[in-house]
Amino acid sequence: MTTEPLLRVEGLDTYYGESHILRGVDLAVPSGQMVCLIGRNGVGKTTLLRTVMGLLQPRSGLVCLDGEPLGRRPPHERAHAGIGYVPQGREIIPWLTVRENLMLGLEALPGGLVRNRRIDPLVFELFPVLETFLNRRGGDLSGGQQQQLAIARALLGKPKLLLLDEPTEGIQPSIVLDIERAVRRSIETTGISVLLVEQHLHFVRQADWYYAMQRGGIVAAGPTSQLSQSVVNRFLSV
Repeated sequence: MTTEPLLRVEGLDTYYGESHILRGVDLAVPSGQMVCLIGRNGVGKTTLLRTVMGLLQPRSGLVCLDGEPLGRRPPHERAHAGIGYVPQGREIIPWLTVRENLMLGLEALPGGLVRNRRIDPLVFELFPVLETFLNRRGGDLSGGQQQQLAIARALLGKPKLLLLDEPTEGIQPSIVLDIERAVRRSIETTGISVLLVEQHLHFVRQADWYYAMQRGGIVAAGPTSQLSQSVVNRFLSV
């Protein structure tokens, strides 16, 4: 008897206008695991995450969370159902303080900010710099610190599934390692599942499983322990 994955995507076709971007995508993310989606720019990785989050609606196919089809549910309902999303560009609010940005993550919890005002100290264990800068404006943080803030904000919503879109892009190597460690520790501590889009090979290898995309479809998959150099050269090299 097989266990239902936390996230199951079947036969997904998504368009931008008349441009056919995702082509029959099948993908699964088991509970408590990290799955990495690799591929060159423009192959549909971000489109897949946006479709899972409900920011784009597919023309056909199925997205299921915990065995339940999400249908045409909008993003805020998917957030309440347990999907957290950290997009490319981070999208923190620059004129709000770190504390205020973090508080926005609590909106995904039952009762939202009306019932939830406490910031889980786990996020400060994962990202200690945020506690130091609680009263600093988000826009005054470095790029790496803003990325840590964006991930922490998403984690405060207690998601079952975290979608991360190239979280290490343009970030200095030391903070890349901090983010890797924080994501792995959040999985170990909370049992969260992660679907990661990433080009940084070291981070890719932290995942349990990979899917490779080309021209809007999945063309290779397997455990990252068996990720060969030929696959790396084909899908990760610039």
